[in-house]
Amino acid sequence: MFDLLTDPAAWISLMTLTAMEVVLGIDNIVFIAILVARVDPALRERVRTIGIGVALLMRLGLLFAISAVMGLVEPIVHVFGQGFSGRDLILLGGGLFLIGKSTHEMYAKLEGGEGGGGSSATASPGFVLAQIVALDLVFSLDSVITAVGMADRVPVMVAAMLIAVGFMLIFAARIGDFVERHPSIKVLALSFLLLIGVMLMGEGLGQHIPKGYIYFAMAFSLAVELLNMRFRKVQAPVHLHDEIK
Repeated sequence: MFDLLTDPAAWISLMTLTAMEVVLGIDNIVFIAILVARVDPALRERVRTIGIGVALLMRLGLLFAISAVMGLVEPIVHVFGQGFSGRDLILLGGGLFLIGKSTHEMYAKLEGGEGGGGSSATASPGFVLAQIVALDLVFSLDSVITAVGMADRVPVMVAAMLIAVGFMLIFAARIGDFVERHPSIKVLALSFLLLIGVMLMGEGLGQHIPKGYIYFAMAFSLAVELLNMRFRKVQAPVHLHDEIK
């Protein structure tokens, strides 16, 4: 352990992996922010913290079971001559879930009825947590496989994940509040999740999509929207529908 503290290569690996884990964690933060907004305001912080805590436990659990995780890349079923591994099936399921969830949320916010009467929508904390846990599995699998590809020392990977989750805990509430206050950002965030869902399905079907392209498109779109928000400060934002569940 002391050798790691004095090894420059270990520190470089830690910084690089931490930065990558933070970037990958942004997907999770956005998803949690969208879902937690449906929970009663008094319970949002608790649900958010539990969701992020579950994400950390899943990442560490998968990391320490790395031999089983890497075994998920072996084909277990074949469809029309194409083999699908356990990882592929998880990514396909996660991608379909994200696409369906994002599309449903967009419809509810833009085309849904006025049944909410302007009040905030509420959903069962247990139901929201179940959805968070389901997507945490997909994001955690992606995170751990990335970590294994970038570092070969478990302590370095654990430290990077702990730092990244600490970042999520610090900024998740702020990002969630910002998304909730600005309807255009909320729709943009849902578009990001839709895009990530398509990317996950592509990965599950064996079509590698460089994540750099995805994150650059997301960053560019966000920058454009932030500029738009700055120029239209004098206008009152639109109010999205709140669907009661």
